[in-house]
Amino acid sequence: MAEAADFQGTTPSPARRWLRRTGVLAAAVPLLAGAALPTAMPAHARPETAPRADADKGVVDVSLNTLTPTAPGEDDTLTVRGTVTNNSKRTITDGTVDLMVGSVLRTRSALDAADRRGQYIQGVDGERVGGKYVQDIAELPPGLTQDFSISVPVKDLDLDSEGVYQLGVALTGLPSAQSYEQVLGIERTFLPWQPGESDAKTKTAFLWPLISATHLTAETGSDEQQTRVFEDDALVEEIGPGGRLQQMLALGSSLDVTWVVDPDLLASVAAMASGYRVKDGDGTVPGKNRAVASQWLGDLQKAVQGKTVVALPFADPDLAALAHKGKHVAGSLGHLKNATDVASVTVESTLNVKPVTDFAWPADGAIDPSVVDVATSAGADTVITRSDSLRETGGLPYTPSAPRPIGGGTTAVVADARLSTVFQGDLTRAGTATHAVQEFLAQSLMITLQDPGEPRSVVVAPQRMPTASQAQSMAAVLHTLQDGRWTDIQDLPAAAKAKPDPGATTRVPSGGEYPKRLRKQELNVQAFQQIQRIQSELGSFKVILAEPDRVVTPFGRAIDRAMSTSWRGRAGEASDFRDGVESHLADLMRSVQLIDKSDAQLSGRSAIIPVTVKNTLVQGVDDLVLRLTSSKPTRLKIGDEAYAEQPVKVAAQRSQTLKFDTNANANGIVDVEAQLFTRDGTPYGDPVRFQVHVNELTPTVMLVIAGGLLLLVLAGFRMYQQRKRAVARQAAEEAQRDGDAPGATDTGGGTDGTAGTDAVPGGATTADGVSPATTGAADPVQPSDPTPDTAAESADPSGTGERVDR
Repeated sequence: MAEAADFQGTTPSPARRWLRRTGVLAAAVPLLAGAALPTAMPAHARPETAPRADADKGVVDVSLNTLTPTAPGEDDTLTVRGTVTNNSKRTITDGTVDLMVGSVLRTRSALDAADRRGQYIQGVDGERVGGKYVQDIAELPPGLTQDFSISVPVKDLDLDSEGVYQLGVALTGLPSAQSYEQVLGIERTFLPWQPGESDAKTKTAFLWPLISATHLTAETGSDEQQTRVFEDDALVEEIGPGGRLQQMLALGSSLDVTWVVDPDLLASVAAMASGYRVKDGDGTVPGKNRAVASQWLGDLQKAVQGKTVVALPFADPDLAALAHKGKHVAGSLGHLKNATDVASVTVESTLNVKPVTDFAWPADGAIDPSVVDVATSAGADTVITRSDSLRETGGLPYTPSAPRPIGGGTTAVVADARLSTVFQGDLTRAGTATHAVQEFLAQSLMITLQDPGEPRSVVVAPQRMPTASQAQSMAAVLHTLQDGRWTDIQDLPAAAKAKPDPGATTRVPSGGEYPKRLRKQELNVQAFQQIQRIQSELGSFKVILAEPDRVVTPFGRAIDRAMSTSWRGRAGEASDFRDGVESHLADLMRSVQLIDKSDAQLSGRSAIIPVTVKNTLVQGVDDLVLRLTSSKPTRLKIGDEAYAEQPVKVAAQRSQTLKFDTNANANGIVDVEAQLFTRDGTPYGDPVRFQVHVNELTPTVMLVIAGGLLLLVLAGFRMYQQRKRAVARQAAEEAQRDGDAPGATDTGGGTDGTAGTDAVPGGATTADGVSPATTGAADPVQPSDPTPDTAAESADPSGTGERVDR
């Protein structure tokens, strides 16, 4: 470790450089053989792979925050800045921050191995630059952090041939409990060294995605412009100052990239710019960020002029989910063609550029035969995949060009997995971002150096929605690549047309090889069933509308959004979105409905039954049929049959009452159903059911008849009373005449005081001395008996000498 101090301020000769490189390789041999050397280990190293010689080793965290320039030239000065943090409980004294340059790395696998190594290994991690290119730290107490900055001319780094070098930043010092200095922490990165232009440059296409999650709902305002309703105002956080999409736009405008856009994002920002509303509880409130949306959209229009713009299908549908789950639901794949057709129109009308729509981009570039089939079913002939999906099996010693013919006239553009995934993860920490930039540049240069005599074409397809910090790192590498020392920038269509490498694999992995991690993130079959149910309901609804586009367009786009790739890993939110779309459609459909009816009374042989249709939509409805059906046509006919139909046409926010003729054949209760139908015979809405009580005689007639009968009874009773009084008067008058006649004899009793009796045959007498057999005067008079034609015989005893009839 003291060797560097012996040569401070000097530049080693080429021969000495060779000896040092040889020494480094020799030092690495025992390690490769498994021999253990006294080493220091950083705090994050794994004990099982890095033996620790001292408990205090590796307790310092070294962070390399900036490295400029990222790919230096011969006359440049390399500046490294960062921090060192004492994570131990002991003070570190006599510390020195130094740069360490390792040997040149020759393969991409060597880069991967160096990146994974955590511990400090003497010799393998290279030699100190030393000299005046160090920074001393006299004392570093526990828990404290100190900045460092080291600048060194590139010519003093002792770089030999072009290639990728491992560059380390190490802190050497004395823990308070030790008497000898040791490496207490190290951070590694890569230094790409290409002093001049490469003879055969790699052509690189870098995708710059403008994609966001779903923000628009299916709801629109009732105004002529159909003001769009957003679920929230979160999109402004992305397109506003400092936001993710604002950074993507600002950075990309100065870069030579292929813009990959989701038309849904453009439609959403355009909706904001023209005036929008945001959900607030059960209602909505006006959106307040029209100016922000207008600014972002205007800047994007300027940025893409003259550039290649690739349009994904509207809302970026999840191709793999459609292939694996959607295929089990009839009609699901039909949505992809519509989303593709809408994409071109949306981009061209919003950005004033004609987009390329020949490319399909499955999630994470993972494919299998079914994904390829779905991806190309809507017209795309090129599928963007990734090298960790379409893996090389031919043992090529170099990275092949991106395009691969995979059969059926389809081309797979294979993005390099290492380059495409290097910017994933949290890059908000400066040290992490710097390492990502240096790793990308190292991998890019290594591809060129693999086969300098054969130029190749590579594609970089980063994550769909990079964060602002990830975008900044991506922009940093692109600024370096654009100087053209080892790569030339091209667009995606040019990369797809490059000459395929005959040795590269063209075998599409089987369905069983599709990553399980990605399959778990897909929408399930039930989700596609719900989407198809919404589509079916929309089909039934639109046929009755006078202006169907006011409904079809927002709901059609909402259905596209329900299949978006952005729902991956967000099953609950995806379900809520679909439920919201379906619920809103149901509310609109209920705006055209039948008014409930109460039971009806039908008297007589015919009558009219009215049924009312209400329309609370802001547009008229037509092409509906109202059918009224009798459950017992033998008792009650609607018209001349069991049912009758009438066309329905209702203006906006109006009602229409339709009248149906009915004919009754018998008394009783009949169930009647009113149901709306579309013109193709599909029931629309819920039926209205009610009962009709059928009577042949009307209540008025029944009342007249009952009144007549009552009058007859009353008249008869009156006649009876009058007759009875007349008979009573006549009897009284006759009795009076008999009592006043001369020679009348009293026969009330005998002389001896006993009752007198008249002899009758058989000796029978009545109490008043009249034989029941010889007179009818005692018979009761019935009220209904007719008046006798002759006067009644006298019941009194006959006079003297008067013959008594027997």
